[in-house]
Amino acid sequence: MRPLIDWLDYNGYTVVTKVSKEFIDASGRRKVKGNMSIELAIDAMRLAKHIDQMVLLSGDGDFRSLVEAVQRRGVRVTVISTIASHPPMIADELRRQADVFTELTELPAKIGRNPSERPPPRPREVRYRPEQVPDRETNAALKGNDSVFEK
Repeated sequence: MRPLIDWLDYNGYTVVTKVSKEFIDASGRRKVKGNMSIELAIDAMRLAKHIDQMVLLSGDGDFRSLVEAVQRRGVRVTVISTIASHPPMIADELRRQADVFTELTELPAKIGRNPSERPPPRPREVRYRPEQVPDRETNAALKGNDSVFEK
């Protein structure tokens, strides 16, 4: 997940994250909770008057009414999720509400680059390593305008 978030951020997308909460359920199992629904809905409604298109990466049917609301404000909505999994990870009503539905498994072909088209990797930066620097002799007998030049 981290490489995707970093790539999106680097390419001008605003990435909103939230620290997840851990808790122990009634049966003693550790659970992790990190729901972003309210934050996402508030941001989408706030931005709707400033954008033409919105991309929602979710399959949660609760977002159908949000999609409808931003569409009423003239925003075209693309929903990215998957119907290829069993069970599908997208609610049918959300998929039908979207202006465009993109199957998650097709996303690399739509937005990715062919590895042969990628620029060659840049050479790695050579870092200073103290153990690689040869010891220099010092001459404490220099006086006045005397200089030392090394070749």
